[in-house]
Amino acid sequence: MTVHPPTPGSPAAQPAAAPRPASTAFDFSARDIQGQEQSLERWRGQVLLVVNTASACGFTPQYAGLQALFHAYRGRGFSVLAFPCNQFGAQEPGTAAQIAAFCSTNYGVEFPIFDKIDVNGARAHPLWRWLKEQASGVLGTEAIKWNFTKFLVGRDGQVIRRYSPQTQPDALRADLEMALTAA
Repeated sequence: MTVHPPTPGSPAAQPAAAPRPASTAFDFSARDIQGQEQSLERWRGQVLLVVNTASACGFTPQYAGLQALFHAYRGRGFSVLAFPCNQFGAQEPGTAAQIAAFCSTNYGVEFPIFDKIDVNGARAHPLWRWLKEQASGVLGTEAIKWNFTKFLVGRDGQVIRRYSPQTQPDALRADLEMALTAA
């Protein structure tokens, strides 16, 4: 039996394609709080508020404001995506089940909560590395400084704006309205 080299243009002759770099938030995936991998593609066309959260932080009451935004705007194509993080003062030490129960019981959270992640350092989730590249913080810093840093993402998957942990969810309403009405 004679083996012939692949003919030019055949699939076997093509070099393996390099992974395409992410260009929108919808190019990422993450495990949800139940441990199931979720493609952010499922939120394509929606306006997103991506937030790193914690259950034992001085900003934890912002969960109520985030839920209020979600309730007010979800019918117009908006969602909050919460990413618990234990990197700041060990303020999110709980298990996935504990985090889910805390958010539901104390704040009536209905928006998607993802599995605990890192937002800084070598183990930072790829979505969070990308978000930080797209919108720097105060004085051009890239690192997330604390829990409840927020990123507003437009329907096109591009970051519109980054907000500090001190920014209360209700203060985002004007920006949300603009993002929701943008073509």
